[in-house]
Order: sequence, then C-alpha cells, then structure tokens
Amino acid sequence: MCETLAKMNNKMNYLLSTVRCVHRCSSVFISQSSTVTRKHFSRGSLPIHKNVNLRKSFLNILPSLYGSSVRFLSQRTDVSSTSAEIQPEKSTETLLSEHDPQSSLELEKWDDSGSSRERHVGDRSEPFFNSLQKCSCPSDVLDLASESAVSIKHFTNCLTMVWRLFKNLSEDQQRYEKQLIFEHPAFVKLCQHLLRDCRRMTRGDLVFSLHAVVSLGVPQNTLLVQTLVRVCQEKLNQLDNRCISVLATTLAGLDKDKNVSALQAGLQLLVEQRVPSIKDIFILQNLMKCMGNDAPVFLKKKLEMAVLKEIDHLTFLNAVRVFLALVAMNYCSVPILNACSKKIQENVHDLPFRQLILILEACNSLQYRNVKLFSVLADYVHSTVYLWDKKQIIHFLSAFEMLGFQPSELMDIFAEKVTKDPEFLNLKELLIVLRVYSRLNYVPRDQKHLFFETLQSCLNKHLPQISNTELLKAVYSLCILGYLPHRALDELLEKDSRDELLLSGDLYKEKKGMMLHRVKTCMELDSPSFTKPAFVLTENFSSLVSLNLRKAQEALIELLGHENMFLQNVQLPYKYHIDFEIRMDSDRKEVLPITATDVHAGSNIQRLALLFVPLSAFCMGTMHPQGKLAMKKRHLNKLGYHVILVLNKKFQEMTNEDAVEFLKGKIYSENAFSEVTVQDNN
Repeated sequence: MCETLAKMNNKMNYLLSTVRCVHRCSSVFISQSSTVTRKHFSRGSLPIHKNVNLRKSFLNILPSLYGSSVRFLSQRTDVSSTSAEIQPEKSTETLLSEHDPQSSLELEKWDDSGSSRERHVGDRSEPFFNSLQKCSCPSDVLDLASESAVSIKHFTNCLTMVWRLFKNLSEDQQRYEKQLIFEHPAFVKLCQHLLRDCRRMTRGDLVFSLHAVVSLGVPQNTLLVQTLVRVCQEKLNQLDNRCISVLATTLAGLDKDKNVSALQAGLQLLVEQRVPSIKDIFILQNLMKCMGNDAPVFLKKKLEMAVLKEIDHLTFLNAVRVFLALVAMNYCSVPILNACSKKIQENVHDLPFRQLILILEACNSLQYRNVKLFSVLADYVHSTVYLWDKKQIIHFLSAFEMLGFQPSELMDIFAEKVTKDPEFLNLKELLIVLRVYSRLNYVPRDQKHLFFETLQSCLNKHLPQISNTELLKAVYSLCILGYLPHRALDELLEKDSRDELLLSGDLYKEKKGMMLHRVKTCMELDSPSFTKPAFVLTENFSSLVSLNLRKAQEALIELLGHENMFLQNVQLPYKYHIDFEIRMDSDRKEVLPITATDVHAGSNIQRLALLFVPLSAFCMGTMHPQGKLAMKKRHLNKLGYHVILVLNKKFQEMTNEDAVEFLKGKIYSENAFSEVTVQDNN
C-alpha cells in the first residue's frame, strides 16, 4: 500500500512540475501526436521525406521553447580570475563524449549559488542506464525516456545518447531520423526538462546538453538554446578544462548573436587564464581549433607554448589533429609541425586516404615545407599504389602539385597506367593531369613520345564538348612541356580568330591573354622549322635594378671591372626578360665589352643570360625548374643564350666575397647550369 502511494506521489509531483514549466513558458498545451513510426536501419534504404522543413516542424511541436522575442545578455562578461583549480567532478558519468565516446566523464553538481554539493544519482549498473546502453537508434532512446526517465540525470543522458547514435548515421539516415526525433513526444519532454532544470544541472550535463541540442539542429534562436547559452555564461568560471573544450566546440558551430558573442568573449578570457595549466594535448588542440583564426596572436602563442610543453607525450592521432588545428588557427608553428611530421612519418601506414590529403593540404595552407615528410608520403603512396583507385592517385598528384613537390616515381607509374589505357581519363581528370605534369615539368623517362601521343589522343576525343577556357588550359599545359598538339592548336587559333577566347567581361582576360601569347610563342620557337637566329635584338630597359639585384650588380662590377661589360634589365623578343646579359668569346675565356659586340653582332660570340629566381620557381628540394621557368630556359636557348639560373635567396645570404667567387665560377664554367640539390632545414 505504501509503495502504491509513493508511486502516486511521484506521478503527482511530476505532473505539477510539468504544469509549472508550461505556465512559466506561457506555452500552449501540447497535444500528443499519434504513435511515432520507427524505422530500423538494418532493413536497408530509408524513405526520405521530401520538402520537410525541420525548423518549422520543431517550432510547431515545441511552442513552449520558442519565444516571440529572444532575451539577450549584455555584452559585458565577467570572468573572475582564480588561482584555485576547479575540483575534479565526482558524480555520475555522461554517456556522450564527442572526443572519446568510450570513456566516462565524472561530473560535479553545482547549485545556483555556485557552491558544490554531491548528489547520488544511479550509475551504469542500474537498469535504466543498462537499457540506455543497449539502444541502437535515437528512437529507441526516446522511447526509453518516455517510459523510464524520471530524473534530470536520466533526461540529460538520454539527450546526449540521442546525439551519439545520431552522428554515426549516414547523411540520408540522419535526414530521416531527425524528422522522427523532432516529432517524437519524448523529445519535447526532454527539452522541457532541460529548460526547467538547466540551472540545477551539473556543469558537464549543461555543456554536453547544449552541444547535443545544437548538433541535432534545434534552431539557435529558440528559448531553449538561448537559455542554455545564458546559463553557461553564468557558470563559466565553474567549468573544468574538458567542459571548456566541449563548450568551445559548440560555440564554433553557432552564429554570432549577443548571447553567443558574450559567451565567446568570456570563454576566450577563461582560456587565456587556463592554458598554462592544461596538460591534455587533446583539449589543447581542440581549443586551438575552436578559437580559430579570430584568436589574438598572444593567445595563439600561449596555446603553442602549452602544446610544446607536452610535445613528448604526442601520439600519432594527436599529431594529425594538431596539424589540422594549426590550420584552423592559421598559425604556422614550425617546432610543433616538425614534431607532428616526425610522428606521422613513423606511422604513415596507419593514415587513411582522407587524412593523407588533409595533411598535404594543411602544409600548403600553412606554407610549411618539409621535403622529408613529403618524400615519405609519396613513397608510401607509390609502394601501395595498387590499393588506390584512379581518382585517389590523381588527388594525390594534385595535392603534391600545389606544394611544388615532384613525386617522380608515382608520376612514372601513373603515366604508365595512362599509356596502357587511352580511355583511362575523362575530361576533368585529363585537365588535372596536364596541369600537374606541366607545372612540375615532368615527362616519363622511358615513354616520353608515347605519353604525349596518349594525352593528345585523349584531348582530341574531348574536343567536341570542351569549353574555350579548358581548351586553352590544355594546350597551354602541353606547350609548356614542349609538345605541340596540332589538332587542338588549330581549333584554339580558330576560336582566337573569332574572338571567342578573350571575352571583354571575363575576369581572367589578362591571364588568358598571357597564356595565349605563350602558346603562340611555343608554336614558333618549339617548331622543328625554327632555327637559331644569328643575333637577337635586345633592349636595355634601364640602368636601374631592383633592390634584391643590387648585390648581384655590385658583384658583377667587381668581377668584370666595369658596367659596360654587361647589360642589365634586358628585354628580349617574345616578351622575355633577363636580369643580366654577358657576352663572351666562343671559348668562354674572356668577357667582351657590350659596345664591341654590338659592332660585331654577327660574329661568333657566346651570350649568357643570368636569371635570379625565387625558390618557388623550382620543384621543392631540388634545382629542377618548374614548368614556366623550364619553358623560358628552353626558349632562351633557342634564341642563342646559355642560361645560368641563380637561386636568389641563397645568393643574398652570401658574403660579398663569396658572391663574386660564385658568379666567377658560373660565368667561366663550361657547364653554365647544373642541377644542385637544396638541403631542407626541416
């Protein structure tokens, strides 16, 4: 009898609480919908409801959680600085952790006054939590909540479990299941309890519940989300480091409004205080990612120093995550990246395709150049090439091309695949392959002619449907490599004669004009009928040189004795430009004054062209010129010049004496240009 009365009292208390919640929120009574149809994913494909507005659906079923006007906090956010660390949390575990779904998170209860008090709420051994763990889809969890949940701990764990199961579904399943979640009566009940009891929730329950609600797609301007954001602001100083990490993740997915901006400002101040004491690399990398590019530089440096303190405990997974976190923060920390690169190289066989690409893209975004890392990644892809399909290999090549790194063995084996199957590439893939091989200036050693013929055949097949811009890019890439695709060239020139290539409103008109000019130059200079001219008309633009070439000018004067022994800032036909021109006798023993060689322009003299080029003009880690520079060098040779390529950065680092000796060796050497490997400092 007593037991029956107790159950009746519990039900009455629950009914009264619900009525109070409804009254406080000025809501209308929510009529229970008919039984929610549940679909289990094991049955195969799911029917997708089209034209379903989930936001409207949510607002219809939860009028009590959505106000006509949303209350905002002021922009002022107080974060008290305290030297005492937040005590570890001691209550029940939260069943969801975005970071580590298998581990538990112990949480401490805080009341409205800010003081802590322990509260016993059941553990995983009790029937409810055992049943919760057995749920296989969000609808199972909501059914369990409607039948058995009686405490706020039950409701918050149900909500986080809904998100945990929901995020593991496919995109199509998520669209369908989200509709079921929002229409389920128990979800309304969960949200009502969150709104009513959020100020009495543990700090862990609070931030994980906000994260789950936002991740499930509850509109940001609902009273529920705004209230949770406000309560998080009120209890900000009470959050431990892990809760701060989860809250930062949640706020990163919200739009800026007054409440969110105020909480973000307070969170940033709190992170500044806490960073030196955080020793968990995972939390640090998550904060780096969530603070993002908007974080001030001093905070980025604090986060960098905190990671460096724990760098000895870096794991392989942490290394990948830290790489991506630095990208999110747009902060290139070479010491951290070097440590991460070393860990990645040691575990390269554990990297899936997507992470390999992300690492290469991260290096490009951060302008981080580590030849050893790229070599290891390229060797791994080459050694496991049979595991990758065509699209993946092309994606790898494109990523390496962005970095200016030439994976020669991989490019050889891919070229072999292309030559064996002329139908191997569609138009989009063909354009990528042409761009990669032309920029990296690479032609397969043993099958040069066959490779070119195969690419030309593929291009000819796509000519009927290719656009003008794509045609120009394809022909330009082949011309850079020194190959003239005659049929494609004829069509390109026909379009040019009809003014179809350079449209007046085209944003890339200038770039396309440059490409077309280079194509026409290649047609003339790379033609088999072209012969070396007896002499080349040159124009000395100016006696002035740029500041970065002033050192070279002074070194040449000291070496050769006078300014009239060389030309500087020279303009050649075909719009080619060289930094310095030197004329020598046929044996390369003596430098001749410019005036004397002008008189005997037709005599047998040797012309030297000195080009001071940036490091980016070479393939990474080598002095192998990339496509545009290689084309220029080839054309200058056709015009009668011996080309000397000088890496300007290295030259500027030389002493004056060393610079003179360096140029002396290059000018009087029989081999004016030799490939030299550049050592990587990483």
